[in-house]
Amino acid sequence: MNKRLSLISIAVIAAVASVGCQSMTDQQRRVGTGAGVGAAAGGAIGAATAGGHRGKSAATGAAVGAAVGALGGYVWNRRMEQQQAEMQSAAQGTGVDVARTADNRLKVNIPTDISFDTGRAEIKPALRPVLDSFAKTINGNPNATVQVVGHTDSTGGDAVNNPLSVARAQATRDYLIERGVQSSRITIDGRGEHAPIATNDTDTGRARNRRVEIFVAERA
Repeated sequence: MNKRLSLISIAVIAAVASVGCQSMTDQQRRVGTGAGVGAAAGGAIGAATAGGHRGKSAATGAAVGAAVGALGGYVWNRRMEQQQAEMQSAAQGTGVDVARTADNRLKVNIPTDISFDTGRAEIKPALRPVLDSFAKTINGNPNATVQVVGHTDSTGGDAVNNPLSVARAQATRDYLIERGVQSSRITIDGRGEHAPIATNDTDTGRARNRRVEIFVAERA
């Protein structure tokens, strides 16, 4: 029991230390954190399932967990910074918001008033120049992956909103593919009315909820 706790404690300390090292880059800290957390989890699993060889299995589990943890999550590097700047420049004055998320992805929030007519999934002309520029930045970063997520307000119910949100994500994906982005790099999802960012009790809130989000990221 003591050996098992010691191994897990060491792994947890390593994870905390990797976060606290201010001399490391953002990318190094993120990979280090993943490795430390993975080591803690791997050590715990190895120790819990070791039977008569707890010490050896815990150490092995920690090593495997570190490797798996280091591969998880997203990285933020110079390419992603450049991509954010280019996307923000392309979106300027359009109402499209481009921001870095807490997990190191770029989130592009596209309101429906420039992207789709009510109840429709055809891309409006106002959005095309923005997507043209986005496709160019994505093609310039071959390590980036893209997720497109469609959303609706609460009007109409799931029978209407769920397929509509997927159709809008599909239309956005197809447009990016037409502009040279490889289809294998793009995934889509439709959330219907189930991930609102504002109240559905007002016209303003419903307008905010009718949107498409594009997430761009590099895997660690």
